[in-house]
Amino acid sequence: MSGISPFTEVPVIDISGLRSPDPHRQRQVVDRLGWAGREVGFCYITGTGMAPELFEALLAATKRFFALPMELKMASYIGNSTCHRGYVPEGEEVFSGGTVDRKEAFDTGLDLPADDPDYLAGNPLLGPNQWPDLPGFADAVTAYYAEVLELGRLLLSGFALALGEPPESFQRVVTKPPSQLRLIHYPYDADARDAVGIGAHTDYECFTLLKPTAPGLEVLNGAGEWIDVPPLPDAFVVNIGDMMETWTNGKFVATTHRVRKVREERYSFPLFFCVDYSTPIAPLPRFVSADQPARPGFVAGEHLFAQTAQSFAYLKRRLAAGDLVLPDGSLALSSFGQQARRARA
Repeated sequence: MSGISPFTEVPVIDISGLRSPDPHRQRQVVDRLGWAGREVGFCYITGTGMAPELFEALLAATKRFFALPMELKMASYIGNSTCHRGYVPEGEEVFSGGTVDRKEAFDTGLDLPADDPDYLAGNPLLGPNQWPDLPGFADAVTAYYAEVLELGRLLLSGFALALGEPPESFQRVVTKPPSQLRLIHYPYDADARDAVGIGAHTDYECFTLLKPTAPGLEVLNGAGEWIDVPPLPDAFVVNIGDMMETWTNGKFVATTHRVRKVREERYSFPLFFCVDYSTPIAPLPRFVSADQPARPGFVAGEHLFAQTAQSFAYLKRRLAAGDLVLPDGSLALSSFGQQARRARA
């Protein structure tokens, strides 16, 4: 089985060739994506074609929201939602290591109508967004979400080709995905020391498309060293998630990463790209052999919900009260990435 290399920097990949009619240019991008997935689990992507004005409007709207008094932010508290949308106060989300850092967030997704059949049926991750009473906020977030989701579809096609699959094989299971966009705010912290903020973890979905405004992100390489992933102009950070690791039976690794505590104010915007809720995720046949038997699979949305429910205080309270039950076969937190691989060794 392949493993993450002792890389010292994250590669930059211009993905504009994915839109090219020239098969050679497309193949060059696909090969680079495949290499990054196998050897690093992270990359920067440029050549996305996204208008910078979309991000500028998103950032401005996000700053306005987080500058509101706490009582106004808590009017959109995520615990009031039945489909995991809204304001996440400091301390609400805790990863497997138990670390709590100074951050607040606002979670959004595909904004479905209140009469959507999946929402009415009680799907825990599909439904309408919970919007604050803040002029222009919903418009800016919705416009950015639509464009970054389309970028995710393009990138998914590239990864499909890198795995030896036709692009449409993955695209047909992205019709109403529970892909989440998070708006995260790390306030200025004059007392911050060189310590971990968000603890070491993997992301649960296929991959993540991230736009941060300041340093702090670190990724674990194959030598056990933490490598800085600072923001680059006009680039997204992309990292492999649990679902891609499962599809490849471990050939791609959902690379463990964390956020360090930094003094400067920081905003971060990850789009966690997921396939449709009911999609079965299992190793593709070409990655299974006598030497590498198939890892257990799962249902995409059930895995995402189970991991989320084990991370958020309001959901853990519902689990403890018996109002929620994890899906059968749910995995514990930190079941993927280098740390999980070492535990299995």
